Amino acid sequence: MADVAAVAHVSHQTVSRVLNGHPSVRGETRERVQAAIEQLGYRRNSAARALVTSRSATLGVVTTGSALFGPTSTLIAVEEAARDKGYFVSVATLRAYDTTSMHEALEHFMAQGVDGIVVIAPHDDVAAAVESFRAPVPVVVVAALEETTAGREPGGPASATMSAAVDQRAGARAATEHLLGLGHADVVHVAGPQDWFDARERAAGWREALEAHGVEATRPRTCSWSAEDGYRAGQALAEAVVAGEGPTAVLAGNDQLALGILRALWERNLGVPDDVSVVGFDDMAGAAYFVPPLTTVRQPFAALGARCVAMVLASLAGDEVAVERIQPELVVRSSTAPPR
Repeated sequence: MADVAAVAHVSHQTVSRVLNGHPSVRGETRERVQAAIEQLGYRRNSAARALVTSRSATLGVVTTGSALFGPTSTLIAVEEAARDKGYFVSVATLRAYDTTSMHEALEHFMAQGVDGIVVIAPHDDVAAAVESFRAPVPVVVVAALEETTAGREPGGPASATMSAAVDQRAGARAATEHLLGLGHADVVHVAGPQDWFDARERAAGWREALEAHGVEATRPRTCSWSAEDGYRAGQALAEAVVAGEGPTAVLAGNDQLALGILRALWERNLGVPDDVSVVGFDDMAGAAYFVPPLTTVRQPFAALGARCVAMVLASLAGDEVAVERIQPELVVRSSTAPPR
């Protein structure tokens, strides 16, 4: 920085202000400093900065290693949001959801000296393992936990685990209300595994919407998240429709399940939405190109990633951090219509 200051004919402090985006630097001076940085090939020394500030500018992210659209999209969103704030990301992937594996991943981050941790924890066991680990840094769990969390004093003891999530319940409720509003007398729910927070919240939203319209909710048909399981559930639904006993509307737990259901209905020459309307969840890449294009609930992953990083930084600053649910968006396409 001293070399940059000498070439640009400014003070060391001015170089620091330019590097940190301080607004009190004149445009001409900023351009001269940036030209000197480019000329000299200057790069910040993160290790030296960490020694001075006692901050590593690194966030640890624990993910389950799932190839599912939701967890993967969340990981990408957190990394992009962290980089936007000048933070590096260190990723630990879990192959098992047990407490030992989670604690090993968290201890790995403690050894790295991370400033905070984000845990993408869609599964009950993952969240339980995090709760049993007392981390000395802020921890944000991406899951629909119910507790509220206050901040902490800078340099003081860690606050309780915080949570960030998209409002899965509201998304499922909106999707179900959309189908009921079209005139469907009932909506069947093909749900994801119920030891996942998102699956339970979506089932709860579906049930709430039915009950609000005076419709008795049956038990959801529980599956994995796969298109294969959706296909099997769709076969059973198709048989019921052909027999005159099936539903006219289906809410799938995710877009992959919806894809399998669409295939099963197509094989029995049942039209979507003519015979059965289908709604998915996630708005995964390609959902607009299903046959027919899929009505689904879009999750704002970029906003979720930004929220996770903002919560960590606010906790580091000692600010109070409130639990807020990010609202999803219902995207209506051609897979839903009024019943015949």
